[in-house]
Amino acid sequence: MPDYEKGDVRIHYEEAGTGFPLLMIPGGGLNSTMSYFTGLSPFNPMEEFKDEYRCIVADLRNANGGQSSGPLEIDRPWDSYADDQLGLMDHLGIKKFIVMGFCVGGPMGWNLIKRAPERVVAAVLAQPSGSRPEMRDLFYENNMKGWGPGLTAKRPEITMAMVERFLTKMYRTNPDFVFTVTRDFVRACDKPVLVLPDDSPPHPYAAAMETVMLAPKSEVSFFPWKEPKERVPIAVRQIRSFLRAHRPA
Repeated sequence: MPDYEKGDVRIHYEEAGTGFPLLMIPGGGLNSTMSYFTGLSPFNPMEEFKDEYRCIVADLRNANGGQSSGPLEIDRPWDSYADDQLGLMDHLGIKKFIVMGFCVGGPMGWNLIKRAPERVVAAVLAQPSGSRPEMRDLFYENNMKGWGPGLTAKRPEITMAMVERFLTKMYRTNPDFVFTVTRDFVRACDKPVLVLPDDSPPHPYAAAMETVMLAPKSEVSFFPWKEPKERVPIAVRQIRSFLRAHRPA
């Protein structure tokens, strides 16, 4: 599997299939890696869609267990990840693409729409992360325990004080809705968006459904779609129909 490098950033990625480009963002929070799709994911989208699409997936920058690395950009956490994703598309010579984000890929998908509206033609957001009013610090606390210590152990130039500032900027500065965009942005979004909601602490049903209600070109799957497992292929068929309807001719 190849690497994309730009300055101090190295992004480890994989491709499969041919066709219209489909950028896939695995779940797993800040420990998002390609292995999510073969382990924790409800289904493996690389396997499901490589017959019709050029599927691209990468380890998130500085994910524990992954092979991507780069500086900890404390003042612009969400945008540093978007830089990597858009830079990888540039590296591969891809102008327009569809984004399919799981978990943390929900906020990242919205951020890509905001950052590159001329490039993102549609988005699929599966079990997207969002803010729970009753658990505002969930992501901050989870990553202080489950991400920061592993990162600092292998990167001695990064301290837990830096991690704390990074996570504060990422999850505490605007701890509402989907973190990366406002409700007004979603209300004005002209991109087709398919949402597959979940209902767990990091994937609040209410936030996912609020994006569905606000976005003028939204679609939503049935719920629950992950359990029982016999429902998952039906959700995959809906995703395939959505992708076919909105990929450029």
